[in-house]
Amino acid sequence: MRLFIFGYGYVGRALARRLKGQGWDVAATLRDPAGAPRLEADGVRAVMLDDADALAQALAGAQALLITAPPGPQGCPALAVLIPALARAQAFPDWIGYLSTTGVYGDRRGGWVFEGSRLAAQSVEGGRRVGAERDWLEVGRGMGLTVTVFRLPGIYGPGRSAFDRLRAGEARRIVAPGQVFSRIHVDDLASGLAASIARPRAGGVYNLCDDEPAANSEVVAYAAKLLGVAPPPEIPLNEAGLSPQAQRFYAESKRVANALIKAEVGWRPVYPSYREGLAAILKEEGG
Repeated sequence: MRLFIFGYGYVGRALARRLKGQGWDVAATLRDPAGAPRLEADGVRAVMLDDADALAQALAGAQALLITAPPGPQGCPALAVLIPALARAQAFPDWIGYLSTTGVYGDRRGGWVFEGSRLAAQSVEGGRRVGAERDWLEVGRGMGLTVTVFRLPGIYGPGRSAFDRLRAGEARRIVAPGQVFSRIHVDDLASGLAASIARPRAGGVYNLCDDEPAANSEVVAYAAKLLGVAPPPEIPLNEAGLSPQAQRFYAESKRVANALIKAEVGWRPVYPSYREGLAAILKEEGG
C-alpha cells in the first residue's frame, strides 16, 4: 500500500509514521532538494514538485493521497499540481484527504458546531479554506474521486505543546471570558485519518477533534502543574497587546462536535482531553 503526501509537515509526518508501521510505502512532495535528507531519515521518498514524471509515477501506485498545504490567494496549491499529474498517470486513489480548519465556522459565542453548520469564516485564511474545501469536493464529484475533508482545530503534540512555551518562557494565560476552543493531539489526528483511509467515503466532511473544548488559560495552567512550575499570571484580553492574527483567534469561540466521524468511521481519541494528551507528551519526553 502506498501513501502520497502533498506538504510533508507535522501532520503528514505523524500519518506517515503510523502507516509505515503497518507496512505502507510513503512518498511526499518536496520543493527544495536540501530537505531530502529529512524525509529520507523518516523512510519517506522525496518527490520534487517540479518533476512531472516523478509525480505521475508516485501517484500511479498510491492508494491514499493527503493534502496538508494551506491555500493561498489563488486557492489550494495542490490542485494545480496534482490534478494534471493524476490525469497523466490515470490514477484513482481509493482515498484523498484534504485538511481544512474549524475556522470555516467562524465565531459561535461558545456554541457547538457540526459538519452541517453554516460556514461563516471571519478571516481571510478561513475564507480561503472554505473555497479550497469546495474546490476539492467538486473535483471529487467531477472526476469520480473519493475526496474527504477534515476540519481541524488546534493541533498539539511532542515538540508543539504548552510545555515548550512554558520552558521557553513564552507561555501566556490570556483570559477572554467565555472563550473556548477545541484541539487534537497529533497522534489522534493521524489515527483518525488512518481510520478514514480504511473506510473511505466520497464527499465526506468530518470534524476531527478531541471531546473537551477548553480555554487556553486552563490548558497552560494544567501544563504548568504537570511540570511543577508556577503558571504565568492571567492577562486580560484587552491588555495582552496581541498581534492581529492572535486577535482574530481570540475573537472566535466555539465547541466543535466530533460525533459524526465516531459514528461513520469508528474512530475514538486516545486523548479525549488536553489532560490525557499533555500527560502522554510529558511521559514521552521523560518528564
